[in-house]
Amino acid sequence: MAVTSAPLTPESRRLFPLSREMIADRLRRPAPTYEHDELHRVAIKEGVRVTEAAVLVPLVNRDAGIQVLLTQRTGHLRDHGGQVSFPGGRVEPGDVDREATALRETVEETGLTADRVTLLGRLPGYEIPSGFRITPVVGWVEPPFSVVPDAFEVADIFEAPLAYFLDPANYQRRQFHFRGRQRHYLAAPWDGRYIWGATAGMLYSLCRLLDSE
Repeated sequence: MAVTSAPLTPESRRLFPLSREMIADRLRRPAPTYEHDELHRVAIKEGVRVTEAAVLVPLVNRDAGIQVLLTQRTGHLRDHGGQVSFPGGRVEPGDVDREATALRETVEETGLTADRVTLLGRLPGYEIPSGFRITPVVGWVEPPFSVVPDAFEVADIFEAPLAYFLDPANYQRRQFHFRGRQRHYLAAPWDGRYIWGATAGMLYSLCRLLDSE
């Protein structure tokens, strides 16, 4: 399955050039705090089972500029059906670390093999009200590669320009009522896709990290 890429916007070119080495260096630094930090620090409610998970944040090295590879989950899934997400899932007993979880799940969901991915580091962990404690692992992906979405879990695989998500103006603060509480979250709509919640929060975290001095 071919994945199309999108060009950089003129407004975001000021944040470039970014390189694999620069991104890896920024990921080694302490994570900065920012105004939306509480949006991914929601404590898992007492009594809710905690599920450890990991996702891969794939950065694709395209001539048009670095792209972020994302998936659209199928609508019938019990957990976060229909949402835009990074490839990933629950930690399995055979996974030696969170990086292994992220790579295994990426292969299963998208067909993107580990030999096309160079791991660069981790973003801050995320807890979400549904009970998932997620470790985001950033990976650098070198074309060419092919993807084959898992028919049960993945409705679509697409790429979006990293430059778009490096502009804080493209994020919106929203809220919804969940399990008796008013929850606040980030959204970053792009090209008709509604990217929100943990996925938008991870992208915002990456934005702040790469834009830090």
